[in-house]
Amino acid sequence: MSRKEDMKKRILIIGAGASGLMAAIQAAKCGANVTVLEHKERAGKKLLSTGNGRCNLTNLKQKEEHYRCSRLDFPGEVLRQFSVKDTLEFFESLGILPKSRNGYIYPNSDQAASVVEALLLEVKRLGVKMIYQCHVDNATKMGEAFLLHTNLGDFKGDALILAAGSKAAPVTGSDGSGYELAKMFGHRIITPLPALVQLCCEGNHYKELAGVRTDAKLTVYVDGKLLASDEGELQLTSYGISGIPTFQISRYASIGLHRKQKVTVKINFLPHMSQSEVREMIEQRIQAMGDRTCRQWMNGMLNGKLSKVLLKLAKISDEQKVKEISAAKWRKLESQLTAYETEVTATNPFENAQVCCGGVDVKQVQEKTLESRLVEGLYFCGELLDVDGICGGYNLQWAWSSGAVAGRWASK
Repeated sequence: MSRKEDMKKRILIIGAGASGLMAAIQAAKCGANVTVLEHKERAGKKLLSTGNGRCNLTNLKQKEEHYRCSRLDFPGEVLRQFSVKDTLEFFESLGILPKSRNGYIYPNSDQAASVVEALLLEVKRLGVKMIYQCHVDNATKMGEAFLLHTNLGDFKGDALILAAGSKAAPVTGSDGSGYELAKMFGHRIITPLPALVQLCCEGNHYKELAGVRTDAKLTVYVDGKLLASDEGELQLTSYGISGIPTFQISRYASIGLHRKQKVTVKINFLPHMSQSEVREMIEQRIQAMGDRTCRQWMNGMLNGKLSKVLLKLAKISDEQKVKEISAAKWRKLESQLTAYETEVTATNPFENAQVCCGGVDVKQVQEKTLESRLVEGLYFCGELLDVDGICGGYNLQWAWSSGAVAGRWASK
């Protein structure tokens, strides 16, 4: 090693996902000597699966409420230092041509692999050392230096960035090992739970509904308290509910279940109509189609399998004539159409989750620099922190922003 290289600040980064690669690039650009340790056989495995393999890089519609955290102001402090504009300029400088789909930003190639390749080309150009299949067994700080004991030997650095991810999608490398490393330095971990995940619901009729997709508005209640709602394409499965609106509310269900609270979801299958419009529509159809069977009366309103189940729940026979149904039963059907209620019994496991809620408590992390308040020279970024975004590129924007902030400040 030359004397010039020897004088550079040595930065160790654990994790070669989105935030770890961004941290490495930004630190190297600032003149640091950077080594990235990754326990998988290659970098960016989780990044390759984002956006169904197309990589939803970011989203033009940024609001602080799109990010959830125990300190509501924390994500915004980081995102302002490396914004969506900075993200777009950064990837364009790497040769990635971005395109927008209603504000959702993807590479024009529609390939996550092209994003990973561009990042690795930049890492190589900057001279960042990438070490794969490296498992960190122990991490300590000895005086001014950090010492990592691994299966490939010991590594020493002046600063350490933990970018090891959460517990979501462990097959890609996010196995929760980063939490244990953070604990070694005295950091408190808010229990990680699956988020952006499917919900398992009570009721044997879900097997009849498996495969149905329909527009709906979902509202989640925990012990009777309304916590969140979202609208979009709902997917009904043999075990419960899925789709983007389910993912958006799932963190609240996950936390409620962890606390042994009652979690219910109300579903409006006619979200584009007001309650009075729904009632008027029902009455008009009764007047116009009195001689039809109830199954025929429902035709064209909702998916056939869903209609059959909702009629059954309203205690209406699908072969009974419309004109024979009592007003009370029509009110029950109206309720099923606009406020169908289901009890959530579980979330799907970490293997199915896109991200986690929980992680390193941000109260112990400086929002400006992402440096530990407990250990000087220790930094955090990405999903390891107690920050999670909604679907739509927000979690990747958090990875880029937090990685850039950690990398820049660690190199100073």
